[in-house]
Amino acid sequence: MPLTIALAAYRFVNGDTAFNISQIERALQAAHGWADIVCFGETFLQGFDALNFNYPHDLNVGIARDDDIFRKICAMTRRYGVDLCLGYVECDGNDLYSSCAVIADGAILHNYRRISSGWKDTALADEHYREGKISEDFIYKGQKFRIALCGDMWECPERFRTDGILLWSIYVTFSAAEWKSCEEEYAERSNLAAKKALLVNSISENPDAVGGAFLFENGKIADRVPYGAEDILYAAV
Repeated sequence: MPLTIALAAYRFVNGDTAFNISQIERALQAAHGWADIVCFGETFLQGFDALNFNYPHDLNVGIARDDDIFRKICAMTRRYGVDLCLGYVECDGNDLYSSCAVIADGAILHNYRRISSGWKDTALADEHYREGKISEDFIYKGQKFRIALCGDMWECPERFRTDGILLWSIYVTFSAAEWKSCEEEYAERSNLAAKKALLVNSISENPDAVGGAFLFENGKIADRVPYGAEDILYAAV
């Protein structure tokens, strides 16, 4: 049976987790009855620029998988009957990662940690800011998926090859004009890993962060939402 994936090109506010959770709830409510799962951009939960690479500050930004915030979000997905794929800054002990959690049936089904290093300021980040080592498929409702975060597909696309569906969660500050000049390149890039890929980007207070969401098939744009306005792309896969 086909799945419907909702790609939420929504706005986050850096450092305002409460607002960002309200945005997540808004998308879950909108997708109720229309989609199996809602997917957000990279580090949507805290906002991509919530980190300032002052470690004591950033340790308080990071959220562990067993934190009350995740329990609240898991309960929210049960309430609306819609699962969730959410980018966030993960805290694991003393270490921080750019991660993406898949919540299904009210629990974390899969957690991916970004392999590429472009999420951090390498001039300021110390050894506590870490990358993951594993890229692997997971099964969601009988369908095979793999997650990539932003620069992963530019740095090491061969590590994300799958005969399933690629979920490519990003955050880039491209204006609409910049996006239009490179969107086909993103589509072609996705084809290095998967014949079908779903890309979602976020909107933020940065005027050049215009969001966007795409369905790519065989390296071509099959469907999309307009830039610049909060929107959801529903993709049957």
